Amino acid sequence: MVECVVKNWQGEQVGQKSFDLRVAKETTAAHVVHRALVRQLNNARQGTASTKTRSEVRGGGRKPWRQKGTGRARAGSTRSPLWRGGGVIFGPKPREFDLKMNRKERRLALRTAFAGRAEDLIVVEEFGDQLSRPKTKELVAAIARWGSEPGNKTLLILPERTENIYLSARNIENLKLMIADQLNVFDLLHADKIVITASALEKIQEVYSD
Repeated sequence: MVECVVKNWQGEQVGQKSFDLRVAKETTAAHVVHRALVRQLNNARQGTASTKTRSEVRGGGRKPWRQKGTGRARAGSTRSPLWRGGGVIFGPKPREFDLKMNRKERRLALRTAFAGRAEDLIVVEEFGDQLSRPKTKELVAAIARWGSEPGNKTLLILPERTENIYLSARNIENLKLMIADQLNVFDLLHADKIVITASALEKIQEVYSD
């Protein structure tokens, strides 16, 4: 069970909120989270890097000079990997980098990563009604009042997308907006501070509790 202080729009403490997520054992937690992180980064790779072997490079069909009598090293093609403009030895070819990880293990890693950031978690009240229209400056000021410095990488987690908050947040440097049921390990670990609304915390508890 993790206890968190809840802050209002002005940054004042107005209550307590707790959450309880089943996480990995201490001995295996780092391994599980690391696997999930490596999987996410690998699966994001396009795998389209490609080079040509000597058989795929255009030209080089004729022997450059005769085998003997010239005093030069023997050569059979101008597309040898030893030549400028030649093929590439053991170069990259298109491939899949995808790593497999079962659903239970992925969710366990996500819960473990989230619970591990408890010290950097800032729980706030719903503030959608405070932004009657998109206002980036007001949101920046509120995040500072909540305890995240302007230079910090901040992850803002909401229960659902709200247009005014989205439009206010999209142009703020070092701020990433995320919906509670679309979390990923990389963003949880990458952020310096995680700002989450009380209802988003309940949604995380509901969605990822199994």
